[in-house]
Amino acid sequence: MSEELVGYAVEEGIAVVTLTNPPANAYSHEMMRELDAAVLRARFDDGVHVIVVTGAGEKFFCAGADIAMLSSVTPQFKYNFCLHANETLLRLEQTPKLVIGALNGHTVGGGLEIALACDLRVARRGGGKIGLPEVSLGVLPGTGGTQRLARLVGKARAIEWMATGETFSLDRAVELGLANVLLDGENFRAHALEWARRFVPPSKAAMAVGRIKRAVQTGAEVPLESGLALERELQQQLFESDDAREGIAAYLEKRKPHFRGA
Repeated sequence: MSEELVGYAVEEGIAVVTLTNPPANAYSHEMMRELDAAVLRARFDDGVHVIVVTGAGEKFFCAGADIAMLSSVTPQFKYNFCLHANETLLRLEQTPKLVIGALNGHTVGGGLEIALACDLRVARRGGGKIGLPEVSLGVLPGTGGTQRLARLVGKARAIEWMATGETFSLDRAVELGLANVLLDGENFRAHALEWARRFVPPSKAAMAVGRIKRAVQTGAEVPLESGLALERELQQQLFESDDAREGIAAYLEKRKPHFRGA
């Protein structure tokens, strides 16, 4: 039986998904299939409210696609490999639960593309490099990098960074708009999970957080009128939830709400 390439564990309402392929956690089609399965597993688990994606070890979040693998397969396989990787990251992006990328080490190439499909990102201070250097291989970032980076930082900066292949320190990730917060390098995983718990019941209405994520991720890609229609439908789902009833009751009773994520 082959070794697990994507670890999966649930801790206090958080599904921790760990890319595990030493030394650089590079991904293959097999890893993407396992990541796909992990996303679905978390999506269907009512006890999971937030998903954290991270890398095994301390040196790499993910160094991107396995180049040795790509050099040994047919062009048709490469196309299907990229297609499935795109579908997997879209599933991650569209899952109605908050996804946090915990960038514990080098996050380059396809590794950054995985991180860009997460809703929020936390970076490890002193953890290494971040960027999309595919141009040095004569190719482009083909797992969503050209699209998601431009949406995140703007077209001009995205083109410059990808065309030069420049990488930056993770310490600059927040400054560059690639991460939401920089966390201490020591005990990074514990710090990342502590940061993620702010979005988990009972302190936070995780169902509302997930619907906010869905409204933004999908709404940003459609005309305003369609985005507003989506927002109304998601709001109606929340109006019918236990958490909305609890939140409104707590407000009226001047007490702290106790959410259940339902």
